[in-house]
Amino acid sequence: MTALAENRYGKSRVRLVRVRRKPGRHDFREWTLEVLLQGDFESCFTDGDNSKILPTDTMKNTVYSLARKSAAESMEEFAKELIDFLLARNPQVSQAEVSVSETAWEHLETGGKPHPTTFVQSSGERQTTRVARTQSGKFAVASGLENLVIMKTAGSAFEGYIHDSLTTLPEAADRLFGTAVRASWNYRDAALAFGPVRTKIRETLLGVFAGHASKSVQHTLYAMAEAVLEKVSEIEDIELTMPNKHCLLVDLSRFGQDNPNEIFVPTDEPHGYIEARISRRS
Repeated sequence: MTALAENRYGKSRVRLVRVRRKPGRHDFREWTLEVLLQGDFESCFTDGDNSKILPTDTMKNTVYSLARKSAAESMEEFAKELIDFLLARNPQVSQAEVSVSETAWEHLETGGKPHPTTFVQSSGERQTTRVARTQSGKFAVASGLENLVIMKTAGSAFEGYIHDSLTTLPEAADRLFGTAVRASWNYRDAALAFGPVRTKIRETLLGVFAGHASKSVQHTLYAMAEAVLEKVSEIEDIELTMPNKHCLLVDLSRFGQDNPNEIFVPTDEPHGYIEARISRRS
């Protein structure tokens, strides 16, 4: 005897570019979306009855149609609009979830000024969000960023760790510290100006990373998260993942040369992997 325990379905990697043509300036956004629905779909699985199934191709078309009419200025607001639209039209759906990631584009600078209609993709960083709501429930919004690649050449050490028979790593009082930050946080309220809050979180993370006297990746990760929770009251917690992108000091003594902490070989495989979720005390 079998029974359908859980299921959901939807459309993944729906790519969208939206251009807002304002007088004297254009805004350019590139989003990749995933739409997932949960609900009363058992008859499709057990009997091949598709009468309650919204085609995933329709979900894709809904993204484009809604984008044309949407006034949303943030990915969070657009996700909320999309969920409201889908739930209102599909009573068989118990919950809709929309995830969005944004590719970073910036206005190209020419002559020291941003060009109003030309853009450059300056990094591989992506902004993210995941929004969900049930038919009768409230929005739950979790946002973040990924692949924020940063490096500092001072203010980082790693000393005093365990040395056993297999330890070969030399202690370092002054090392390079590189990482690709992935962050996610849960908003306390789904009705707020998401853009400014996201900017404040990102700026806080970067500011602490730059200025912190790091004794380890863990030490700096916690300081970054702690500062965000102190400065940004709109979020409940934050999770950070910070792989250690190593730059290893090259031994030049075999060539009769010194190396005063200047020549390194970058390597990210294998790498250290550190993550933690920091929340407010209850």
